Amino acid sequence: MSGPASPGATAGTAAGTMVEPPAPRPPQTVEAAAQQFEALMIGQLLKEARGDEGGWLGSGEDAGCATAAGLAEEQFAQALAQRGGLGLSAQIVSSLSARAK
Repeated sequence: MSGPASPGATAGTAAGTMVEPPAPRPPQTVEAAAQQFEALMIGQLLKEARGDEGGWLGSGEDAGCATAAGLAEEQFAQALAQRGGLGLSAQIVSSLSARAK
């Protein structure tokens, strides 16, 4: 019999072992870190736009729809940030580059 599962563990294979999800990779450059930060900010803006209840445009949603919407928002935020987003990551990189000189 296996021991108790840790809070972050997910169900593993048929053997019933617990497997930790892979840790996110740290950014390799200032640009990548700034881009990840901007994607998080855009994601939060999208999440707040959706609101706690009612879903997008008041359509109502169940837990499955909320999960799917959250994943879609995350992917959309990352895509926006990779293509310039709100310009925040460029400002961060510019500011940090000016300080490093």
